[in-house]
Amino acid sequence: MKLLKKVMAIFDRTSNFLAFLAGVLLYFVLFGVLLTITLRLFGSSLVWMFESTEFALLWITFLGTAWVLKIGGHVKMELLLTRVNPRPRALLNTITSVIAAIICLVVAWYGATVSWEYYQIGYRTYTEWRPFVAPVLVIIPVGFFFLFIQFLITAYGYLGEWRASADKEKGQP
Repeated sequence: MKLLKKVMAIFDRTSNFLAFLAGVLLYFVLFGVLLTITLRLFGSSLVWMFESTEFALLWITFLGTAWVLKIGGHVKMELLLTRVNPRPRALLNTITSVIAAIICLVVAWYGATVSWEYYQIGYRTYTEWRPFVAPVLVIIPVGFFFLFIQFLITAYGYLGEWRASADKEKGQP
């Protein structure tokens, strides 16, 4: 159990760091767009800035997604859940978190496969800048893998709630 707590603490710190990186990239996008607008006022532009800000937005999404789940910021369908007692609600949340974790693992696997294929063939975009696509897309499987782990942690928490509500119904402390 002690090892699991250490691993979860490392995961939490990593998730927080990835969210911090997403914030840094957000500032890059902000200043990149401002720089592009300013340069256009003077009849100039940076060819690579538009595409790099697009890539940064993709990275921002997948760097922060596990952290957003951790703080409870993802969208939930609460219409049914608010009408259910705590014990069935905890069980439903556990089941949906496990299903979401499985889906995230499948998407992470598929994303890793696609990124690896693009890396092997040296696939590039068809723009003036022509960057390799694999380094851009690799964040998708990484983000979904972190989301997979966070969904498992979330499911474990809901399972604990379900067990605690069962003990409460039995009158145990």
